[in-house]
Amino acid sequence: MPSDFAPSASPVVARLIDAFRKLPGVGPKSAQRLTYYMIRMPREEAQELADAVIAIKDRIVLCEICQNISEQSPCEICSNERRDQTRICIVGEPLDALAIERTRAYFGLYHVLHGVISPVNGIGADDLKLKELLERLRDGTVTELILATNPNLEGEATAMYIQRLISPLGISVTRLARGLSAGADLEYADDTTLTQALQGRSEVESGTP
Repeated sequence: MPSDFAPSASPVVARLIDAFRKLPGVGPKSAQRLTYYMIRMPREEAQELADAVIAIKDRIVLCEICQNISEQSPCEICSNERRDQTRICIVGEPLDALAIERTRAYFGLYHVLHGVISPVNGIGADDLKLKELLERLRDGTVTELILATNPNLEGEATAMYIQRLISPLGISVTRLARGLSAGADLEYADDTTLTQALQGRSEVESGTP
């Protein structure tokens, strides 16, 4: 069926436009521009793009330890014995871990939740990778959890939930410093801001996100 936003397009063109529209941040106009750009793209480049997309689906897995995306499990970070095994930085998405890694200011481990608590979107605590986090804390190696969820309403609610969940274990829980703007996303923060937030993190008191 032809796209509602490109009524004169052939079915194959309309199909690609609709496919692009499903991507986050891509509206009808952008989807059309991307489609017609690909029409003009050399076949070799188009094939390279298609192969890269298929490779992602075929080769990417979730690390059995930290739940981050990787081509191997355990991932390179979890397998690196030189990383600080006593600290785990908890992030909402894989891109957040990547942003923190870029700062070169953190040398511990990560745990990726793959989301945040958001009742509006139907996402609860059971939908996050919290069971896997608790399993990692059983042997007593970890002495500090760094809550690095985004400083917005959902991120703060998730941080508070995790703090209450972990409190009985006696593990120190810290939160990134407020150098991060309220409502900002980690993946868009500059390296300097993230570094300062890491270095200035503070301990989370009971009942405080």
